[in-house]
Amino acid sequence: MSRPAELPSRLPRLSPLSFALTIGVVALVLVSIGQVAPSVGQMTEGVPNLVSLVSRMMPPNTDPAFLQRIFWRILETFQIALAGAVIGIAISLPIAWISARGIGPFGNIGAFLTRAFVSFLRTVPDLVWALLFVATVGLGAVAGTMTIVVDTIGFCGRFFAEAMEDSDKEPQEAISAIGGHRLSILLGAIIPDVMPSLINSSLFALEKAVRSSVVLGLVGAGGIGQELKVAFDMFQYRNASTIILVIFVIVLGMERLTDRLRRKLK
Repeated sequence: MSRPAELPSRLPRLSPLSFALTIGVVALVLVSIGQVAPSVGQMTEGVPNLVSLVSRMMPPNTDPAFLQRIFWRILETFQIALAGAVIGIAISLPIAWISARGIGPFGNIGAFLTRAFVSFLRTVPDLVWALLFVATVGLGAVAGTMTIVVDTIGFCGRFFAEAMEDSDKEPQEAISAIGGHRLSILLGAIIPDVMPSLINSSLFALEKAVRSSVVLGLVGAGGIGQELKVAFDMFQYRNASTIILVIFVIVLGMERLTDRLRRKLK
C-alpha cells in the first residue's frame, strides 16, 4: 500500500540563526513594552485627567476677533506649505535625475552621492530642520518655508528618482540611437512617461507639506502652530480646541482635494 502524502508544513522551518534572531526581536519588543508603554496605573490616572482637560476645552472659542486672527494664521500656514512644496518639487526634479541610476549625467558615483544627500534630508526630522532654520534666519514663516522645501526634496527626490529608473527604456533607446544626449532623453522620453507618477508624488508632497506646516509653529517657524503653542502655554484651552478643530478641517479638506485630483488624473 502506498503511504498517504504528507501535508505541507504551515510554518516555514527556521534555521538556528533565524530562530535566535526571532527570539531576540520578540524579547526586545517585550522589554520595550515593559519599559516605555503606559502601565495600568498610569492609564487609570490619566483618563480622568484627559476628561478634565477636554471639559475645560469646551466649548471652543468662537469670538470673532479670535477667529479673524486664526484665519490669517491659517492663510500663512497655507502659504508656507504651498511655497515650500512648489520650490521643493522644482528642485527635486534635477536632483532625482542626477540620482537615478543609469540615467543621470554623472554616472553611478554621482547617483550614489546624490541619493545619500537626499536620504540625509529625509532622515532628519522636520522639527530639527525648523529649529536649525529658526536659528539661521530667525523666527517666522521664512524658516517654515525653508523647512518644507528641505522636507519636500527628501520626499520627492527619492520617489522621482525611482519613477525615472522604472520608466520605459525603448523610447530612451530610440532617442539615443539618433544621437540624442541625456537631457534630450530626459525631456523627450523619461518625463512624458513618468509624468503621472510625478504628479501623484507631488500631490502627496503638498498634502504632507500642509500637515508639516501646521506643527512647525511649535518651534517658532510660523503658521497656526504658533497660536496653538501660545494657547497651551497660557492655559487658554478653549482657544486650543478651536485651533485643533480648524487644523482638523484643513487637513481633512486637503486630503479630500488631493484624492479627487489623483482620481481625475488616473
